Amino acid sequence: MKEIYLDNNATTMVAPEVLETMLPFLRDSYGNASSMHGFGGKVGAFISQAREQTAQCLGCSPDEIIFTSCGTESDNTAIFSAVRSQPEKRHVVTTRVEHPAVLNVASHLEIAGYEVTHLKVDEQGRLDLQELEDSLRPDTALVSVMHANNENGIIFPLESISEIVKDRGILLHTDAVQTVGKLPIDLQKLAVDFLALSAHKVHGPKGVGALYIRRGVPFRPFMLGGHQEKGRRAGTENVAGIVALGKAMEMAAIGIHEKNSRVRTLRDRLEQGILDAIPDVRRNGDPENRLPNTTSLAFKFIEGESILLMLDQHGICASSGSACTSGSLEPSHVLRAMGVPFTYAHGSIRFSLSRYTTDAEIDLVLQELPGIVSRLRAMSPFTATSKATGDCAC
Repeated sequence: MKEIYLDNNATTMVAPEVLETMLPFLRDSYGNASSMHGFGGKVGAFISQAREQTAQCLGCSPDEIIFTSCGTESDNTAIFSAVRSQPEKRHVVTTRVEHPAVLNVASHLEIAGYEVTHLKVDEQGRLDLQELEDSLRPDTALVSVMHANNENGIIFPLESISEIVKDRGILLHTDAVQTVGKLPIDLQKLAVDFLALSAHKVHGPKGVGALYIRRGVPFRPFMLGGHQEKGRRAGTENVAGIVALGKAMEMAAIGIHEKNSRVRTLRDRLEQGILDAIPDVRRNGDPENRLPNTTSLAFKFIEGESILLMLDQHGICASSGSACTSGSLEPSHVLRAMGVPFTYAHGSIRFSLSRYTTDAEIDLVLQELPGIVSRLRAMSPFTATSKATGDCAC
């Protein structure tokens, strides 16, 4: 049974062209880029090429890119650098719906004596920019706001956020792991100081990411050791992964508007088909201002995990939210922040498509999902209680 993979916000398949780019550095050109001999040293040219490919996709200079192991390391590096380079500033602003790679760092900073302001979102998952402006203080070291949410796909107005933050001379970090390769990004126009990304979200391999650091921004390295990355990130370079990231970024930038249009059409057909065929389903978040590949839907009176298990029996892969918070029995922090009702929050499913998603795959989901939901609701004690008490299930 061929898998129908609709969990691309968790990870993506490695594009065949990217895999082919990696193989020589796993098989033949396996030297250490820091070695003095030519066999190792020659791979340094391929790292430089990948840096140029990544920078070109983001609209920045190659020397503003450092390679990391993942998006989490990039986020941690940016946040810790911002606070350590400004020891006199003890306040950080972020949002309630950030990825754990940011929220857990914020919690760590609070334990260390920093004050952290967590901005709220409304029922559509949107930020109040006036609350952001009111939260800024003379001792604010950093504002960290994701570009788009990994669970509901809601895109935050980063251009407007950057204007507010930069007018106050405060550093700005964004986790752009979900937007790189899905939305055009031009760092010549977008005034952020740090931007994090990860290869495995753009059809590259796991275990490699990158961090944009605006030229002139004070920087303190997170990982200490050798001289790699011009002293900004120690550790032997993952050459195969870095080369793959460069190729994935290059491919992501080609025809991005056309790919977005096609994926959005498939996403909308899936979403509307579910809403039309199944009662008591709600969309989580702003229907307009979101990633073209993402839909988050909440099914009343049933558990999302049960839906996922039954979808999996048909070879359909989806998610109940962030892969980094899976396994928790509690509704996600994103849904709680949005005020999604309890009877819906536990039944939330995220479908996230890619450029490899097909019409036939969408057809199969629309064929199987209504029956799955119907069977689960027939077994649900919540549904039985609702019928017994005469409560409306809508």
